[in-house]
Amino acid sequence: MHINDIIKNRRSIFPKMYTGQPVSDDIIKQLLENANWAPSHRHTEPWRFKVYTGEALARLGDKLAELYQRYTPAEKFQERKHKKIAQKPRQSSHMIAICMQRDPEESVPEWEEMCAVACAVQNIWLTAASYNVGGYWSSPGLIKREELREFLGLKPDEQCMGFFYVGHYDGAMPMSKRQPIEDKTEWVRT
Repeated sequence: MHINDIIKNRRSIFPKMYTGQPVSDDIIKQLLENANWAPSHRHTEPWRFKVYTGEALARLGDKLAELYQRYTPAEKFQERKHKKIAQKPRQSSHMIAICMQRDPEESVPEWEEMCAVACAVQNIWLTAASYNVGGYWSSPGLIKREELREFLGLKPDEQCMGFFYVGHYDGAMPMSKRQPIEDKTEWVRT
């Protein structure tokens, strides 16, 4: 596919839409290799990834569900959501923890490092779309919990920015549309 088509056709494909067929580790490695070519100011390359697959997906799902139950007030707790949190990783072929390691020199503002990580994730997403592999970036509120940091084995200067779920899917792509770019652009010529 041409890059313009890949960009326009990229969609969030949710774990409930995955077929259960494993995505090859070679494709996952290519997603990460392309992520590594994202732009980063001063070449800080702040992106870090932790790839979960196999039995590790169940452990991660159980941990996320445990943290949801522990930190959700009783009046807001939903058993359906608790089960969904535990199940989503199990429905996935791979799950990638999206992490950022802050430049120790703080040579650029933190927001620029976060933007660099987001660019890396966009490269993952576009590469997945080019392989007809589904992907979905989720950033649950639980990512700030110390217990999850420990579970993920994050270093003191690292933070989790969410999870990227990966899986094969079949069926039609979800429809999407955008408002015209002309409505969001101002040309300044003089």
